[in-house]
Amino acid sequence: MSSEPGILRDPAVNSARKWNTDIPGILPHEKVFPIQIGTELFRLSGASISSDAPSYFSQFFQCQLKEAEEKNVDSSQIRTLYIDRDPVTFRDISLHLQGYHVTPRDGSHFVKLFADAQFYSLPRLISQLYEENIFISIGGRDFQIPRELFSDPGNSPNYFSLGFAVFFSTPTEVFPGLNREGLLRPPSIIPPSVPNRSADTFAQLLHLLRGYPLQIRDEHHRAELLRDCRYFHLKGLEQKLLRHSISFNLCRKREEITLRLEDVRQSGISVVGDTSATPPPESANAPAYNPPQSLVGYVNYARPFVDDHAYELVLEIGDECTRLHLSSMRCEFFSDGKARISRLFEVIATKLNLPTSQPLGLLMKKGGASSQPASPGNTPLSEDWVRCIIDENSFIRLDGKEWHGQIPEPDNSSVGSSASSVVGMEDAYGEPTRKRRRTDGSVIGAGEEKEVWVVRRGQWRLRVQNSRGRKSGVECVLVAVSLDAFAFERGRNAQRGFLAG
Repeated sequence: MSSEPGILRDPAVNSARKWNTDIPGILPHEKVFPIQIGTELFRLSGASISSDAPSYFSQFFQCQLKEAEEKNVDSSQIRTLYIDRDPVTFRDISLHLQGYHVTPRDGSHFVKLFADAQFYSLPRLISQLYEENIFISIGGRDFQIPRELFSDPGNSPNYFSLGFAVFFSTPTEVFPGLNREGLLRPPSIIPPSVPNRSADTFAQLLHLLRGYPLQIRDEHHRAELLRDCRYFHLKGLEQKLLRHSISFNLCRKREEITLRLEDVRQSGISVVGDTSATPPPESANAPAYNPPQSLVGYVNYARPFVDDHAYELVLEIGDECTRLHLSSMRCEFFSDGKARISRLFEVIATKLNLPTSQPLGLLMKKGGASSQPASPGNTPLSEDWVRCIIDENSFIRLDGKEWHGQIPEPDNSSVGSSASSVVGMEDAYGEPTRKRRRTDGSVIGAGEEKEVWVVRRGQWRLRVQNSRGRKSGVECVLVAVSLDAFAFERGRNAQRGFLAG
């Protein structure tokens, strides 16, 4: 005599069946229960209904069986459960109850399965849908995103794990703000969509998240990628896409990272002591000052979520926001550049445990908590005009030509270290700046400032050194690496481009 389908009669394999498909005995496994969904009748075994229970179905038929037992009537006379829902969606739910794995096909299919799983109170299906891929439409194109794609540091939490979680990842509150008592049916759910973003750009971000390289065509293309990285809160990917350069400087025997000022984040900043540096020489009239030698060093940087160690920072400051005063060797900053360099100095001071005017969490934010205006002079590390250094290793392009000015011996009467070299009295063209003739025929007098350069783009190292002239005993100095500057407006105009090309 053959065994019934799905029921193992051989005692030798009973334990294997129990281990593989241990279905609770909520309803009699062999009994068939009728369920009508919309216009379609489904007949499911007690084993199928019990496989994902307690549920709406199991509770309904448990009450039927209990009522028949109390009235001592035939339990085969079970009433059909009628539910006014979509039978097409329930076909997939019935497959799930019969032991098949059901995968949502798209966002619309996902929200239908999710809503009905909640309505029928199917705990196993609900749990499975919580772990499913993220289904979302971006720019009119459907995307299916594996959740593990956001496992890299810095990429979670993000727009999807936060926004998607409002409806699809919080079991305790599935429909926020909705009273579920007496609810006849779940509310309609629109599939998640972001219509105002580019589908092509997002597809490229997914390509990068999967570990594939992407050819960035130009800076406009990079800006599009970064803009959507910030929109979707993919911080780790954003750091990888930022324009930067990492190299090993064989002359200095150090690894360097070149980064723009606006791309620096406070969590990546550190100050590394320079054992080769020496403190500033003591003068006979100056009071003795012996600060810790460890405070002499350079600012280093590691991109958050990306770099496993820090590199010596070469800071690029552009946007034509810097004036270099050669007579005092000080940099004057303007506009956003002034605010950014001020916040950067505040963060460096905090890393050195120096008193600051703002809490660390607000230092790199625009505005901050201080009532003082943004200025390097409001930090413990500098005056309003930041001390700078131009030495024999600095490359300078002035008015479109390479500059070869002489650098005399440093003036020890000025406050600073022996590294604070100043440029000479003669410029690259051999003309004394004391009597340089203006283009309008007037002559710069000896009492006026000798020369001022406007730095179009500049790359600087940030040196933290001891200073007797500051209350904190420490100052941050900009050491010129490469400068593109102009001394006269004519030099600026020479580099202008016509709109017509």
